[in-house]
Amino acid sequence: MDLQVGIDWLTNALYTYWLVYLLVGVGLWFTLRTGFVQVRLFPAMLRQVASSREDAAGGISSFQAFTVGLASRVGTGNIAGVAVALTLGGPGAIFWMWVVAAVGMATAFVEATLAQVFKVRVADGTYRGGPAYYIERGLGSRRWGAVFAVLLILTFGFAFNMVQANTIADTFAAGHGVPVAWTAVGLVVLAAPVLFGGVRRVARVAEVVLPVMAAAYLLLALVVVVLNLGAVPDVVGQILRGAFGLDSALAGTAGGLLAAVLNGTKRGLFSNEAGMGSAPNAAATATVSHPAKQGLIQSLGVFVDTMLVCSATAFLILLAGPEVYSPGETDQSAGAALTAQAVAHELGGWTTAPMSALVFAFAFSSVLGNYSYAEVNLTFLGIRGRALNALRTLVLASVGVGSLLALTTVWALADIAMALMATVNLVAILLLSRWALGVLADLRAARAAGTDARFVGHGNPHLPGDVPGDVWAAGARDGQEPVRSLG
Repeated sequence: MDLQVGIDWLTNALYTYWLVYLLVGVGLWFTLRTGFVQVRLFPAMLRQVASSREDAAGGISSFQAFTVGLASRVGTGNIAGVAVALTLGGPGAIFWMWVVAAVGMATAFVEATLAQVFKVRVADGTYRGGPAYYIERGLGSRRWGAVFAVLLILTFGFAFNMVQANTIADTFAAGHGVPVAWTAVGLVVLAAPVLFGGVRRVARVAEVVLPVMAAAYLLLALVVVVLNLGAVPDVVGQILRGAFGLDSALAGTAGGLLAAVLNGTKRGLFSNEAGMGSAPNAAATATVSHPAKQGLIQSLGVFVDTMLVCSATAFLILLAGPEVYSPGETDQSAGAALTAQAVAHELGGWTTAPMSALVFAFAFSSVLGNYSYAEVNLTFLGIRGRALNALRTLVLASVGVGSLLALTTVWALADIAMALMATVNLVAILLLSRWALGVLADLRAARAAGTDARFVGHGNPHLPGDVPGDVWAAGARDGQEPVRSLG
């Protein structure tokens, strides 16, 4: 069997018969169990992210952790990934991306809250946490924590960074004729000082770069939508008809309803990462007074990623019409180049350079965010010193290699790694759900009493037991932010 055929078969099997149901099922269950937290507390999410930029006593602020999470979420999945979803699954794939994000906001709240509950303080005064930590400390399984850590390092340290590098190289080659080898060298040179600088440096870079580039991209998309307001209802109709297989002309390369569901789910998960177990690694590093605060912020990150940025890309491509994109006919290897072509079609060739800059910024910030997740799990495995530097070097090498590989191969490998990692995490958060629901109940009680949300993990009647360690012990205020009401 051809290697690519084998990889494609395994990917389709994992998603068709397992991950689609697990991902959406877990999201629906958490949506119901939390009382639709993504809807009911959406205003609180906005207030929390708007008021979380204060100094974090030398650690990482809640806003910085939010932007590190977005740095990984908002990347090639939003530009190249949406384009791939459209070419393989048709316009209907976008609807299923929305579904995954809508229920995934509840999943993201739960996993980020658990990351905060079971986080640990390290020697430099910052925090570390995530699925590997809550599997070990919450479920008492160091072995499965290590399994997740290895899967995440392979997925984010290598597979996903190869995808980001591949997208940058493809964009520069298609738009400017830059040889991919030169792009590979440039990426390695640029990434090295930040990666070797550790999590704090990644947080500082993400805090500055991410909000600016996301706002610029959304503004660009808004201009295109305003210029084509009359065509917007038809685009929405294409998405809805394609989502339920009501128009065979709207099928993607693979064709049919199943193609729309699978490609929307795969690309949605790759982009917003809800349930994958990645963003909790960033969520745990934040200095907050209540775990649910960071849960709300990370849930908002899913909304920004998919409902705003991914939707912007979808409308850019669909509004460009058949001159740029035609379901079932457009080359599936177009990737980010398809998005750039759509913008150029609507606004003119002058946009090629700005779009290349945006693609670079999105993808490069994802390389940094991805590595920060890998480093958290390297710490969990006890890898430090020379061994850590050796792995950083391998990550840089994967960035270079990813620039040179075929697009379809890189995406397929990332999908397999992502599916395995998400499976371990989704099972873990289901088993630990009592803790997250207890934290939410504690937040509700504080809000009902009109008091500031200050979490104590020992002797808390809302929890199934005492939180291990002293991070959330009564009176443990060092390194935690000032208390503040969510309103």
